[in-house]
Amino acid sequence: MGAHAYHKPAAEMFQVSSRLKRTINVLLGVGILSIIISLILAYTGGGHEEAGHGGHHAVNFDKTRFWADILLSNWYFLGLTLGGSVFMALAYLTNAGWSVGIRRIPEAFSTYLPYAAAGFILIFVGAAEIYHWAHEGVTDPASANYDAIIAEKSAYLNLPFMIGRFLAFFAGWFLMTRTIRMHSLAEDAEGGFFRHKRNKTMAGIFTTFFGVTWAMSSWDFMMSLDPHWFSTIYWVNQFAGMWVASLSTIMLFAILLKRAGYIHFVNTSHYHDLGKLMFAFSIFWTYTWLSQFLLYYYANIPEEAVYYFERWAGFKFLFWLNLILHFLLPLLMFMTRDAKRTESLIIPVASIILAAHFLDLYLCIMPGTVGHAEAGIYSWKFILEVGIFAFFAGLWLMVVTKSLSKINLIPTGSPYLKESVLHNT
Repeated sequence: MGAHAYHKPAAEMFQVSSRLKRTINVLLGVGILSIIISLILAYTGGGHEEAGHGGHHAVNFDKTRFWADILLSNWYFLGLTLGGSVFMALAYLTNAGWSVGIRRIPEAFSTYLPYAAAGFILIFVGAAEIYHWAHEGVTDPASANYDAIIAEKSAYLNLPFMIGRFLAFFAGWFLMTRTIRMHSLAEDAEGGFFRHKRNKTMAGIFTTFFGVTWAMSSWDFMMSLDPHWFSTIYWVNQFAGMWVASLSTIMLFAILLKRAGYIHFVNTSHYHDLGKLMFAFSIFWTYTWLSQFLLYYYANIPEEAVYYFERWAGFKFLFWLNLILHFLLPLLMFMTRDAKRTESLIIPVASIILAAHFLDLYLCIMPGTVGHAEAGIYSWKFILEVGIFAFFAGLWLMVVTKSLSKINLIPTGSPYLKESVLHNT
């Protein structure tokens, strides 16, 4: 804690600028146009029928690509949203007073959860287009589509049970994060430690619940795209990717809000602490990625190595680019202390990490659904994939910034506000 005189910050109300509104409208407009074109290609004969990935059924690749893109965008922004909730919970559990000044940012992220739930309900409509285990007849020995491996997993991998899990998970996430946010806002008027202690208890419950449900959600929505393959560390790698992306987004919001004249007391020490987390978890993502890859590479068992063979055969350039963007560039650019305190370096590193997270999810989803022969990144259709992502980005920004504009940006009732204001390391 610094030795400077403490002046309690006054309440601040965020106003969405006209420039930000235009940016959001452009993203939504481009996204809606991309969705319309993709739907036309998928459902009016624009696609073509060929032997499907896995060889069990005919597939319209444009239709499969559309639903795969919807999954990618939903999973990406669900990760950012839940990452904000995890940040809130961990800040309470660890009494991280330095983070109080930026608390409203991850709190605003959590308000997107109902929209994320709606997105995943939509995915269930097209589940059979991207999930091989949801195809008709795969568990019926009398069917030409019968798959003995999937049949053994059908007690878990079936739509009714998956929908039930989904509803339970989202209900828990929503209720707990809403409770934490409610206590945080009420604290502004009441002060003291009562609300803080309530949130610390709820944070412990939430992190436990989140750990289990995030793992199962990763299995359900992501790993089951390749139902013959599994990894015990897959969900950890998914968490590492979404967590470092969430930290990067919180960092960008903090910098841009400060530049716009808000949260004026946030300084390079706050950036430094967030930057250390970004740097550490960029390396942690690499550790989990490499641990998973090397075990399968070294063992070279066909039914295990097939997951990486599919990504190596048709996505070799992206395979290595993912490692460069997720690990090598953040390592080299963010290694020094000064780099984590300099906005002109923080912004490109955070942007690279967000782009890398998109690429990482692309490699998780596309080989197991569309396959390398039809992957959109090597054709003009990749523009549509980016466009669909732009729609979800615009929607997420609209929800989060609207939430920020309705509350006091400064948690004036927090017992740790002084520590955040005077934070200097």
